[in-house]
Amino acid sequence: MKKPKITVIGSSNTDLVVKTPKLPAPGETILGSGFVIAPGGKGANQAVAIARLGGDVTFVVKLGMDNLGDQSLENFRRDGIGTDFVFRDTESPSGVALIFVDDGGENMIVVAQGANARLSPQDIDRARPAIEAADMIVLQLETPLETVEHAVAIASQKDVPVILNPAPGRKLERRLIEKISCLTPNETEAAILTGIRVTDDDTARKAGTKLLELGAGSVVVTMGKRGAMLITTEGSSLVPVFAVHPVDATAAGDAFTGGLAYAIASGRDLRDAVEFANAAAALAVTKMGAQPSMPTRDELERFLDSAA
Repeated sequence: MKKPKITVIGSSNTDLVVKTPKLPAPGETILGSGFVIAPGGKGANQAVAIARLGGDVTFVVKLGMDNLGDQSLENFRRDGIGTDFVFRDTESPSGVALIFVDDGGENMIVVAQGANARLSPQDIDRARPAIEAADMIVLQLETPLETVEHAVAIASQKDVPVILNPAPGRKLERRLIEKISCLTPNETEAAILTGIRVTDDDTARKAGTKLLELGAGSVVVTMGKRGAMLITTEGSSLVPVFAVHPVDATAAGDAFTGGLAYAIASGRDLRDAVEFANAAAALAVTKMGAQPSMPTRDELERFLDSAA
């Protein structure tokens, strides 16, 4: 496969992760069994995932002028990510996420956006060359919606394919959805977007079909242990997950989106790309932390060979 040029626009956080026997109920105090500080943020996770798989990645993001931002920038460069459009903000700290992970790998996450909330359409204008020159752009919803919309509009004007991971879930206007080449919601996000409660294969297909009717080029509804439902104008198919022992589900969706973007931009057809993305997500859940769990291309190839 060719080395695709992919521009990721999104968030960067530092994750403060506590391992717990179970997730706490409201008002409950639980003694944790471990603590990890790891780089995270949906945009950064996806950028790292693509870079480690072999993509030529440029990341558009805003960090605070603080030690956490300095460390994030160093991490991007270590992974070979282009940082020409990593902006720094003097008024807000870098983003932080507080994460609880239970013994089964399930998690609860609260994000303090910090400088992510200040990534502006003007910043996107400055990054226009990286958008227009890309084989694909990848976005999420942890930055202001007007910023996402402006980036998608620029990509659409130049016929650059767009993958949007609509997380955290929120309602989106049709005028944005119709510019998206591939939309990758999970069950909860698909329900928010469509009003259809996704509980099984049939409701996932219905939600995906509604998103196609709203203009999305294709839809992949990620369904955790059930797999990923691919919906296109030619039909739908459930692509099963790979069986692994889960340790931490944090950023599994980002590994999936990164793997999908890399595979599509490299020329794979959609179903093969979803299988490739499922493998990336499967490997990610076997390790603690967000970016530390993103697999390399060699790791992914060995995993796919062993699963064949």
